[in-house]
Amino acid sequence: MDRYFDEMFAYINQIWDIPEGDKAVCRLFFKPVQVKKDTLLDVAGKIPNYHNFIVSGYMRNFHRDEKGNEVTVDLNDGPRFFTSYFHFMNRSISNENLQCVTDCEILRISRDDVDQSAAMGKTQKDYTIKVLQQKMEQDKERIHDMGNLTAEQRYLKLLRNQPNIIRNFPLKYIASYLGIKPESLSRIRKEIT
Repeated sequence: MDRYFDEMFAYINQIWDIPEGDKAVCRLFFKPVQVKKDTLLDVAGKIPNYHNFIVSGYMRNFHRDEKGNEVTVDLNDGPRFFTSYFHFMNRSISNENLQCVTDCEILRISRDDVDQSAAMGKTQKDYTIKVLQQKMEQDKERIHDMGNLTAEQRYLKLLRNQPNIIRNFPLKYIASYLGIKPESLSRIRKEIT
């Protein structure tokens, strides 16, 4: 399981230099977990209990609209932190579901353990703030793209910036994430090729 932590520390070091003492704190509180494809890690209507770090695999975040249709709001591959951030941090009931689209290897930490590890570590608060800032910037960029780019431009941007997402997620999830119907995405893909 050292590989799990090596992946997480390499990711964190891109954002913030994590000292050995804080690595030891992470090893104490983060738990390695292997999760099967199609597992829902968090379910709408409940308070998310865990903050997840994707070591490997593909996950999505979705909610249901007023008609009961699934709306994918985030597609992810590792390595990366992945949680319903607002609800996890505020211990509030989430309207979101976190699903493993493939078998996944993750590290997870409970909400109570986040507070305890932050009190013990020297840099956790700093890199947590950086991770949250990055997430807010990504969300802001996504909102901008949804309002200002055409469906084809959004697809091309995703293809350019995250080709693994295009290769490893079902068409229906990609279409939902891009805010278009699967048949429209099929047409766009045909026109591009």
